[in-house]
Amino acid sequence: MRDAAVRRWSRVHAILYRLTGGRIGDRLVANDMLLLTTRGHVTGRLHTVPLLYLRAGESLVVIASYGGRPDNPTWYSNLTEDPMVRVQIKGDTSTMMARTATEPERSRWWPRIEAAFDGYRRYQLRTEREIPVVFLEPL
Repeated sequence: MRDAAVRRWSRVHAILYRLTGGRIGDRLVANDMLLLTTRGHVTGRLHTVPLLYLRAGESLVVIASYGGRPDNPTWYSNLTEDPMVRVQIKGDTSTMMARTATEPERSRWWPRIEAAFDGYRRYQLRTEREIPVVFLEPL
């Protein structure tokens, strides 16, 4: 899918999720979805994307796969500049701190990530970059 189409579908998904308090859009490919809002590292504007997530105790785990494209998704670049993010799960919104997983954490989590959605395995094979795994931690 082309980048413009991905952005449009992502925008529609986020709008439906937000308007319905997550009743529409909270599940995709048999996994839970959240809305992640970051501050643009260039524009300073807020940007929201729907992402598959996994739970790690009190923290959440999201994957910066971007479908295996050569570059990281913009939301990942945003949170590396400003790690304070807003997360919406269904009707609940919270502020969290984002951090990229260390190599040992990523190694431990990657099999679980692939088990949740086998597309991630294909995405990693499709790109030369190591797909970042991100922990969203409560403040």
